[in-house]
Amino acid sequence: MAPPAQTDNLEADIVANKPQHQLRTVTNTKSSALTGKLEADLEIKASPEQFYNMVANKPHHVHHTCYDKIQGCDLHEGEFGKVGTVVIWRYVHDGKAKVTKDVIEAIDPDKKLVTFRAIEGDKLKEYKSLLVTVQVSPKNGGSGSVVRWTLEYEKLHQGIAPQTFLQFLLDVSKDMDAHISQPN
Repeated sequence: MAPPAQTDNLEADIVANKPQHQLRTVTNTKSSALTGKLEADLEIKASPEQFYNMVANKPHHVHHTCYDKIQGCDLHEGEFGKVGTVVIWRYVHDGKAKVTKDVIEAIDPDKKLVTFRAIEGDKLKEYKSLLVTVQVSPKNGGSGSVVRWTLEYEKLHQGIAPQTFLQFLLDVSKDMDAHISQPN
């Protein structure tokens, strides 16, 4: 099978070639073309509790679901599942091994929400600031969940494509779902 056609519009390519999720650019309310917010929703089979528990309380288990993308998540400071905790992610994005240190800025078990802020590492070679939020909610009209990833960022220059990192997070989510949803 031939690979899907690619255009100069990365966001359109992601949407066209990945129909199982919705990617949207949220209105940029800031004055700079370097700042923005992207969101994407992904339907999964796992329950909101299962997916949230892995992201919030067991991120060090994520690499078991997608070692080709995430090589590890180490606790640097604090306690998993708590605001202020610092974790170090080792991952492969755009074909390159990368490391980023994040602090958990928000965690809400009722809303099934976790927010990470990049504070050191490879992401800060591309972004002046990067805030990544994941929220999981029950799917309307059936079993499963909807995972919403939100990126709020300020890029260091125009050549950065945050859509590729958002796609990376969606791909990791699919692998996590496949692992969590498999029968015991």
